[in-house]
Amino acid sequence: MGLDPVVLFFVFGLVAGLLRSELKLPAALYETLSIILLLAIGLHGGVELAEQASLQLLGQSALVLALGVLLPILAFVLLRGLRFDRINAAAVAAHYGSVSAGTFAVVVAYLVAREVAFESYMPLFVAILEIPAILVGIVLAKGITRDTHWGELGREIFLGKSIMLLLGGLVIGAIAGKEAIKPLEPLYTSMFKPVLAFFLLEMGLIASGQLGALKQFGLRLAGFALLMPLLGALIGALLARFMGLSLGGTAMLATLAASASYIAVPAAMRLALPEANPSLSLTASLGITFPFNILIGIPLYLALAERLIAWGF
Repeated sequence: MGLDPVVLFFVFGLVAGLLRSELKLPAALYETLSIILLLAIGLHGGVELAEQASLQLLGQSALVLALGVLLPILAFVLLRGLRFDRINAAAVAAHYGSVSAGTFAVVVAYLVAREVAFESYMPLFVAILEIPAILVGIVLAKGITRDTHWGELGREIFLGKSIMLLLGGLVIGAIAGKEAIKPLEPLYTSMFKPVLAFFLLEMGLIASGQLGALKQFGLRLAGFALLMPLLGALIGALLARFMGLSLGGTAMLATLAASASYIAVPAAMRLALPEANPSLSLTASLGITFPFNILIGIPLYLALAERLIAWGF
């Protein structure tokens, strides 16, 4: 099976950007596409959450929350080992403890296209993983101090666009239920992949602009941005097997653990760690890790899930 067309849209955008084409999506369109994607993910998750809420799901959510604490600590240790200063190491680590909703949308499309079933409440885990890494990153950078404007930061975290749309969609879907939400089903069925394709076209264009910064930051950053997703995916997949998730759920949690935020965390880091260099984080997360996950990582993580299940994990 060849590359998924939505992935080819990303490649197209990446190549067009590297060739310095004049191609560019209007900013308002990109904003609209991201809103539709996040709401669609939340709505679908909310509908399923209403039908599957249980103590088991509560326990799984707690484990996913713990994953969101562990990943930025691991990333921080790696970055410090690569001789990045404390502030920048913490800021980059926060991005890698959080998740990429765009990558999640791609793995959903990838698994659906291959008819690989997965737990439909996975969007809940996306929302859970968005939050703890930001707090861990701040503590890793400077501890708990009075200098941190926690009120303003909390507002940025919980009322930021991505969290608000995901949680809003989850709540609406959970309250409305499957029957009432049917007129909106195309948002996460027939409309989902076309919207995702145009979103990834713009992401390719944006990612191409970040690659130039590698000349400044060199192989250390590139090495981290390729190694961390693999470590995160392995941890996520093992946790998924411990949680008893399906093949698709295992691949999906591995993908979430391998991804890095480029929306919610950068905004929060600008507030909490203004002295950190945002180019480091965006070059790693958007310029390297995002393309790696889209083009290579997701099939790799599905293969990892299959292998773990075959080995009896």
